[in-house]
Amino acid sequence: MRLNRTHPSSRNAAGFTLIEVMITVAIVAILSMVALPSYRDYVTRGNIPEATSRLATKQVQMEQWFQDNRTYVGGPACASDTTASKYFDFTCGATPSATGFTLTATGKGSMSGFSYTINQTGAKTSAITYSGWSNPSPNTCWATNRGGQC
Repeated sequence: MRLNRTHPSSRNAAGFTLIEVMITVAIVAILSMVALPSYRDYVTRGNIPEATSRLATKQVQMEQWFQDNRTYVGGPACASDTTASKYFDFTCGATPSATGFTLTATGKGSMSGFSYTINQTGAKTSAITYSGWSNPSPNTCWATNRGGQC
C-alpha cells in the first residue's frame, strides 16, 4: 500500500489574506463616508413635513375660529403644543389679536435649529440654523431642502 502524501505548499489556500480584508474595509469606509451624510439629510428632510403640515392645519383651525367668532383671540390652535410631536413644539409667536396671529413650529431633539412660522395672511418663513442648511432668499416659504430650497 502506497501513501499519497501531498506537499504542504501544493494545497489550495482557504480564506482571505490580510491585504484583501484591509482593502474591503477601506472600500466600506469610503462608501460609509459618502452614504451616512446623505442618509442623515434624508432623515432630516423626512421630519420637516411634520412641522409644515401641522402648521397648515393649525392655520385652517384659526381661520375657522375667526369665521365663527370674528377674532383670533382664544383660537384653540394657538394653545402651546409640546407633546404631540417628537421633533417640533408648536406655539403662537405672540398672543393672537383680533386681527392677527403667528404660529411657530420650533425644532427639538435632532431637529433643533429648525423653526417655521405662518401668520393670518398665509405668509410663511423659515429660521434655520442647522449645520449645512440655509434660509430661503427671499424668506417667503418653508425651506425643505439644503440651500434654502422650498
